[in-house]
Amino acid sequence: MARDVAFTIRSLRFDDTYTPTEGTRLTTNFANLARGERRQDNLRNALQMIDNRFNDLAHWDNHKRDRYTVELDIISVEINIPDEAAFPAIEILRTTILDRKTGKRIEGIAGNNLSSYVRDYDFSVLLPRHNEGREEFSVPEGFGELHGRLFKAFVASDAFKAHCGKPPVICLSVSDAKTYHRTANRHPILGVEFVPDESSLTEQYFRKMGMQVRYFMPPKAAAPLAFYFVGDLLNDYSNLELIGTISTMETFQRIYRPEIYNANSMAGECFRPSLGHQDFSLTRIVYDREERGRLAVEQGRFAERYFIKPHSAFVGRWLDNLAA
Repeated sequence: MARDVAFTIRSLRFDDTYTPTEGTRLTTNFANLARGERRQDNLRNALQMIDNRFNDLAHWDNHKRDRYTVELDIISVEINIPDEAAFPAIEILRTTILDRKTGKRIEGIAGNNLSSYVRDYDFSVLLPRHNEGREEFSVPEGFGELHGRLFKAFVASDAFKAHCGKPPVICLSVSDAKTYHRTANRHPILGVEFVPDESSLTEQYFRKMGMQVRYFMPPKAAAPLAFYFVGDLLNDYSNLELIGTISTMETFQRIYRPEIYNANSMAGECFRPSLGHQDFSLTRIVYDREERGRLAVEQGRFAERYFIKPHSAFVGRWLDNLAA
C-alpha cells in the first residue's frame, strides 16, 4: 500500500505575472493578491516590500540596501491515490536569495505561508460543527491528527527532500486571543523573544505536525511573529535563510493584518494583539479579508467532499503502514 499512495510536487514561480492555478486555495495570501483590477500592482508592490525588508535586515556589506532580491516559488503538493484524481494537499512558499553582488543564488527555507485544504476542513467545518449548540467550547477527539500525520509524512518523503534541503519553518501571525510577554532573550536576526501566557489551539495543532513554536519580534518590527519549526530554529538556519522567511511573511502580515503588523507603535513589554487597534497604516495593496474567511469554509467543505469522506480511512491505513 505504501507504494500506491505518493506525493507529487509542482513548482511555480511567484512573480508579478503569477496567476493562481486550478487547485490553488484562493484563501492563500499570494493567491488573494493575484486577482482583481490591481493584481499586477499588488504583486509588484508586495515583492518590492519583501526585497526592501530583506535588505534592511541584511545590512552588512550592503550600504545601498539593494544587494539582495528574494525569489519565491510556490511548492504545490498533491496526494495521488490509486484510480482517483490527485488531491491538492499542501502549498508552501520556498525562498531563494539572489545576491546581486556575487551573482549567486542561495537556497532559502520552504514552509512560508503554509496552506492546506484539510486544515480548512478542520478549523472551518469540523470545529464549528462540533461546537454548534454547545455551551462551552471543546475540541473534537482526534482533531488535527490526520493533517499532522500527512504533513510529517510529506516532510519525510523523498519528494520533499528532492526539492528542499532543510526542514520547513512556518511563520504565522500571533493570536489576538493571547497575551505575549517580552523576555530578555534577543537574537541578532529574529530579534526579541516573547512568550505567550498560555498555549493556543494552533500550537496544539502544529505540535501534531511535529513542530514546536517560538515567538520573536525582528528588529524594527511592530509585533512578534510565530515561528513553527522542527529541530533547532536558532542554529539550523543561516542568517540569510531566516531573513528570507522574516521578510516574506512579515510583508504578508503587514498587508493582511495591518492593525498588528503595520501598527505605528511596536509591541511593549506586555502585548495583546488586537484587530480593533486603530493606530496603524495601510499599505497600497488590496487584500480581501472578507473573501478569505468565506472561502475558507467553502474550501473546507471541498476537502470534506473529495478527500475526508471518501479517502481518509484509506489514507489513514497508508500512514499506519508507513509508520510500521
